[in-house]
Amino acid sequence: MAHKPFVHLHLHTQYSLLDGATRLPELLTRCKELNMPAVAVTDHGNMYCAWKFYNMFANSGVKPIIGCEFYMCDDHNKAVYENREYHHLILLAKNNE
Repeated sequence: MAHKPFVHLHLHTQYSLLDGATRLPELLTRCKELNMPAVAVTDHGNMYCAWKFYNMFANSGVKPIIGCEFYMCDDHNKAVYENREYHHLILLAKNNE
């Protein structure tokens, strides 16, 4: 029985500060092994690997989806300094707009 393709839409790399260990070359190899048509990188609070990720994956047969896991709160100072609640929001780029 054929499996439907899987696309990981929430993945952290070594560029996700204090939260990820995935290295881009190994990610590309594994995506190809699993016949994944695309993968999203959504590092915590930064997009440091976006350029490298896009350039490495663009012509590889695995579509790169650029994203980020942002922090959402009413007041950042209160959330950080007063241990107030904050939430995560995953944003994925659809196109150049």
